[in-house]
This record gives sequence, structure tokens and C-alpha cells, in this order.
Amino acid sequence: MRIAILSNGNGNYSTKRLVEEAKKRGHEVRVIKYRDCYASIERNNPTVSYRGEDLSGYDAIIPRIASYMTRYGSAIVRQLEMQGVYTVSSSIAITRSRDKLRSLQLLAKAGVGIPKTVVSRNSTDIDSLIEKIGGTPVVIKLARGTHGNGVVLAESKKAAKSVLQAFYLTNEDGTNILLQEYIEESAGMDIRALVVGGRVVASMKRQSLDDDFRSNLHKGGEGTVVKLTEEETKMAVKAAKAMGLNVAGVDMMRSERGPLILEVNASPGFGIEKVTGRDVASKIIEYVELNAKRGSKKDKVGA
Repeated sequence: MRIAILSNGNGNYSTKRLVEEAKKRGHEVRVIKYRDCYASIERNNPTVSYRGEDLSGYDAIIPRIASYMTRYGSAIVRQLEMQGVYTVSSSIAITRSRDKLRSLQLLAKAGVGIPKTVVSRNSTDIDSLIEKIGGTPVVIKLARGTHGNGVVLAESKKAAKSVLQAFYLTNEDGTNILLQEYIEESAGMDIRALVVGGRVVASMKRQSLDDDFRSNLHKGGEGTVVKLTEEETKMAVKAAKAMGLNVAGVDMMRSERGPLILEVNASPGFGIEKVTGRDVASKIIEYVELNAKRGSKKDKVGA
């Protein structure tokens, strides 16, 4: 098979692992820097060009789209979809999962457990907003933040109001701001489950090494192997399905009322391989082998 990996470059660990496993299994694989691609849009002739060459003849693409390039990266994926190229992650699934508000709405609709969340553009009604989610402390998030950026813990109503006012003042692109309940029993710890084709193939616990309530590895958190409960496994698979993602990193917290999904990542890193010893890259290539020749599947998830 001819496989294209849409990535920021060969140096990325996840990209290197995918290339390594694809070649090992006898496939022709090429890394395409999607930021250097451009799309030509005309009737019945969707083309994508890369450094002066029209891309064609690929059996499948594996998008590895960075969050800050979501709009452009997903547009390139969409153009390749229009050519009939199979994609592991559809353009609409990528864009919906990157918007925290949109994804939480879809997860709630699908019956997935999530922290209580409210969204508002009015910082003067802070008392009733906080009451809706059970009081302070409260987590305040930008809907398009990533790696723990744009996430603040407000210990009091006064602090929450100050943070909201600051976010509104500097929020030039109109990104939605979410207020979310603070899960005390899971502070500084979460679980990443990596789902491929409706199955959890690896899971790890991430723990902050200081007093930070965020546990992201990008923030210095430490990963260790964890065994998921049956409920956690089912919830991770259900969350990935709600987003329409065949490959997803599902982040969840353990709470007194069961697992709560925080986020579903469309381009999860493969640091989980180093923590767990599980071969995630080969599972993704196997999934491509099983599904690419069946043709692109119509995205059935709305919104």
C-alpha cells in the first residue's frame, strides 16, 4: 500500500514510529508536511499539491495535525477525502474534537460521563455560574487550549471573576470559555487511554510532580502503567466513537461517580509506548491495512 503521513516532519517521535512500522510491514510510506501543501478547488477536480507535485495514488493517509494548525490541516485532509483517499481520521472528526465546547456537547449527548460544565460570555453572573457546577474551586478553560495551556484553577469566586475578565479581555478570536467543576479526588492525576478501531490498545496514568492540578506530560507530569476498569474501557471507546475518531487519545479522571472524560485527542502522542511498552504504531498500521481497501467510510456523526 501507499501511505501518506500528514505531519510537521520526520523528526516527530510519533511520525518516526509510524514510518518504521509501515516499512516493516512492506508498505510504501511518505511523510508529507501538510503546512507546505496547497489545495486547488474546482468542479470535479479536487487536487492537493506538495512542493510543486500533485499528490495522487495514495491508498490511505494518517493525519497528525497539530492543534494550532487544525483549520488548515483539516482542510487538506478534506481535500484528500474528496479524492476518495481513505483517512484514518476524518476532517470533521478532527475539527470537532479540537473544540472543547463542541466535543463536550457531543459527549454529553452520547451519554458519556463528563465534569459539570457551563459556558457563558457574562462575567457579572459569576455567582450563579459557579453554583451550577457545585461551587469553588472551579476550573476555567479556553475551548481551544492544548497541552494544559489556557487552563486555570480559581480557588474563590473573586479569583474566578478576575480570571474570566482577563480571558474575555485578551480573547480576541472569540474562543469560548468554559467553567468546569473541580474533581478534588483526582487533582493532579488523569488517565490517557489510546483507542484504535474501537479498542483500547494502551493506557497510562499521568501524575503531576508538584502542586499543579494539571497532569499533562508536557507540563512535567509523570506517566505510569495503569489497568483500566471495565467501565473506564467502555467509556473510552464510547468517547472516541462519539467524536467519530478511529484513533484517539482519551483523557479521563477517576471520580466518586465514575470515570469522567476530559478530552478526546485526534492526534495523540506516542509517549505512551515508552511508558507501557505497548506497540501503538503497529496497531494503527494494522487498522489502516484492514480498512483502507474498503474505501472511505461516510462520517455518520453529526454536528
